[in-house]
Amino acid sequence: MYGKTPKTITVDEAVALVRSHQEIVVGMAANEPQLFMSNLHKAGPRVTGVTVTNCLPIANAEFFIDEKWRKSFFLDGWFYTNVLRKVHEHGNISFIPNHLHLAGKKRLFHKKPDIFVTAATPPDKHGFMSLSLSNVYEKQMIEAADIIVVEINKNFPRTYGDLEVHLSDVDYIIEADYPAPTIPNVEPTEKDTIIGNLVADRIHDGDTLQLGIGGMPNAVSKALFGKKDLGIHTEMFTSGMVDLIKAGVITGRYKSLHPGKHVCAFAFGTPELYDFIDQNPSVMMLNGAYVNDPAIVGLNDNMVSINSTLEIDLTGQCCSESIGTRQFSGTGGQSDTAIGAQNAKNGRSFICLYSTAMVKNPTTGEKEEVSKIVATLKPGAAVSLSRNDVDNVVTEYGVAALRGTNIRERARLLISIAHPKFREQLTKEAIEAGYLHEQF
Repeated sequence: MYGKTPKTITVDEAVALVRSHQEIVVGMAANEPQLFMSNLHKAGPRVTGVTVTNCLPIANAEFFIDEKWRKSFFLDGWFYTNVLRKVHEHGNISFIPNHLHLAGKKRLFHKKPDIFVTAATPPDKHGFMSLSLSNVYEKQMIEAADIIVVEINKNFPRTYGDLEVHLSDVDYIIEADYPAPTIPNVEPTEKDTIIGNLVADRIHDGDTLQLGIGGMPNAVSKALFGKKDLGIHTEMFTSGMVDLIKAGVITGRYKSLHPGKHVCAFAFGTPELYDFIDQNPSVMMLNGAYVNDPAIVGLNDNMVSINSTLEIDLTGQCCSESIGTRQFSGTGGQSDTAIGAQNAKNGRSFICLYSTAMVKNPTTGEKEEVSKIVATLKPGAAVSLSRNDVDNVVTEYGVAALRGTNIRERARLLISIAHPKFREQLTKEAIEAGYLHEQF
């Protein structure tokens, strides 16, 4: 570990800094400060109305898991995960609508943090720490917060970009020794593989990619072996990308922006991913406000954005983050990258989804198959990608190219890639909605 400094404190001393009604922001995903989060409840008996803002959280922290602290702490999330979904009903958790590239900027317009806490590498011999696994909004919060606390951890990879922070710019450091949080690779299903192949068929040598995480993106990655000189400009750097780089598929040679560099805003994945990005100058982890800016994304010629959605209506509205009014995840960078890709020369955007899902019937309690292509979204559903910005939609039944199409054309195209058992009903509903007419 880096030697003790006058700024070194214990996690209990860090928690003691917290006062009632303060605003706290913590690092994103793997950069979430695990020691601070798991001990924050200790301030519960003496504080009220403390707000903690996070994004893609992984810690099952007592301060928001245990309902007894609901008056002490309020939690605001930029992106929900299961740890927030399962306790949302406590009433002290709320979602912040956002596009990822503006998440930090718009939050700072509304609220200035009193305390910012994140994970980082230990300082090097020059006193510089690397923010390691996330640079989405962290640098912005470091510039804005009154108190900066960093959990330095030798187990985190040292990454490069514009995420270096000098020891002189932080107020306190906590020495930590937990493993960098990981997530396993999700093996693609048969449907994922079909969808992945349909997308991969439309990716050309020399294209620059944005890919997310999960079965579908992993299936796309697996289908790209055999392509040449692909590039990366993505919010999230994944294990699948590492496999493609090592295989020589991704080189970045023909990128029009940052050629030869793999550009991202955060990384989350396996230990092998972290080993690859550690002290690797080919990986540039740049500020999310830059990486995900649609104007910047669009500077990459031949840019391809690949995202998924939960539900899409026959006009092209994509609900990718909620089930009706119930928040499930977040918009993240979906609009950022989908719009940015279409701004690019020869750019394309793909929205992927299974044609159906198994959903519990509220009356019978039994699960039944429903179409994920619908005439109208569920009441209260969040529109993550507007119908104005949708491009290609992909299910296991094909690809619907919606760019520039009218509502009638969209309805027909989307019905054609719906599950066959629902096409007749969707056609009937489209006629009732006025999207189609029986005589045409």
